Amino acid sequence: MPDSSMPVMEVRVGPKECPSPHSFGNKLGRGLWGIVWLLLFRPTPRLLHSWRRFLLRLFGARIGRGVKVFSSVRVWAPWLLTMEEYSTLSAGVDCYCAAPITIGAHATVSQDAFLCTATHDVCDPHMRLLTAPITVADQAWVCARAFVGPGVTVAQGAVVGAMAVVTKDVPAWTIVAGNPAREIRKRELRPSSEAVQ
Repeated sequence: MPDSSMPVMEVRVGPKECPSPHSFGNKLGRGLWGIVWLLLFRPTPRLLHSWRRFLLRLFGARIGRGVKVFSSVRVWAPWLLTMEEYSTLSAGVDCYCAAPITIGAHATVSQDAFLCTATHDVCDPHMRLLTAPITVADQAWVCARAFVGPGVTVAQGAVVGAMAVVTKDVPAWTIVAGNPAREIRKRELRPSSEAVQ
């Protein structure tokens, strides 16, 4: 039951009260990218990573050597995406890059994970858009169906467990899981078989 002592307020999110924060150029670029994604990116065979790298670079993404981006990956604004060498965006990943998203070298974002750089100010009667960048640092792993929110840094070597909801930075070489995500333990690597020999 509503508190009768609270003043009655309205949430208004129409175009008059809450105009789009995105420029015409941004909208045009996203429209062109949507067509290219649908016709030239999405239908490509699984192994054609080089072609998808080319298309992302064509739209301003900074893509390093050996990067793998699967054909069902969705990228909202490619010019705000940076992927360092041998990083991976796996099948079904959604990069809502209203602000920059950076994927570090040898980092992996697994199936159906959602990297979301935007939210709305719920205390603003016009629910204005708020954006903040996401960084998944070198050698980190965001597991399947995890959610990483605006402004979050998943530090070097950290692991975000499957279906975790991450709204705060994850320290280096730490494993987090759950909703909200919490630390499970530190990530300690065993020596590789090549190093043991």
